[in-house]
Amino acid sequence: MKLRALLGLGLLALAASTQALAGATLQRVQDHKELVGVLMESYPPFSFLDDQNQLAGFDVDVAKAVAQKLGVTLRLETPSWDVIAAGHWSGRYDICICSMTPSKARAEVFDFPVEYYASPAVIVVNANDDRIHSAKDLSGMKVGLTSASSYESYLNKNLVIEGAEDKPLVYPFENVQVAPYDTDNVAFQDLGLGAGKRLDAILTNLVTAQPRLNQDKRFKLAGAPLYEEPNSVAIEKGDAQWDAKVRQVFAELKQDGTLSQLSQKWIGADISK
Repeated sequence: MKLRALLGLGLLALAASTQALAGATLQRVQDHKELVGVLMESYPPFSFLDDQNQLAGFDVDVAKAVAQKLGVTLRLETPSWDVIAAGHWSGRYDICICSMTPSKARAEVFDFPVEYYASPAVIVVNANDDRIHSAKDLSGMKVGLTSASSYESYLNKNLVIEGAEDKPLVYPFENVQVAPYDTDNVAFQDLGLGAGKRLDAILTNLVTAQPRLNQDKRFKLAGAPLYEEPNSVAIEKGDAQWDAKVRQVFAELKQDGTLSQLSQKWIGADISK
């Protein structure tokens, strides 16, 4: 009887431990009354420092809306993209509303509860460059991009978008020289120096590129978009309760029009549908 009782207590403790682990993030958010989000400091119009040196942008406002739905305060952290995309956060961050493309490789360390917008990947070149008209013309070229991004995986010919395995991407180029940057800002500065001086092209998101194309005549798009790029919320893998809660919150943000309104505010179009 004593052994059986101890065994029963052990099983109850194990069940309690497993339950706590399954909802660890949600429990932490509720206990601390704080949502810790992670995103890039310089990825306009999704996240950037405004004139008051405050984080602003579409992703920032979406994170604020999520925190409001949860009834907690928001704290944003801005480590390098390499750190964000590597995962294994060990409880440092609760959520990434940070324009992450859900690749098969990332799905090994992240869960992606919801896609919250989509925008195509594009090639940007110097306005005086007539060498590049499509992806095949990137052969032998030096191409700038954000380090550890989906664009780097694309040029390495190993990008598989989670949920789109039946639509393999085409890689019509050879021997591209990949030039990783911490942010797009420095890449655009280098491309602006002239065609082929430091860079031949940049791979980025159309929404991110569009303001620069509108305001700076040194740049232009080269050819058609490379592929449609879904962007999803990312959380640490294996927390089913937090996954379900994030899905619920975003369903509410879509239903009440918040995502659409924020998209119109920052993008000038609704890319949340």
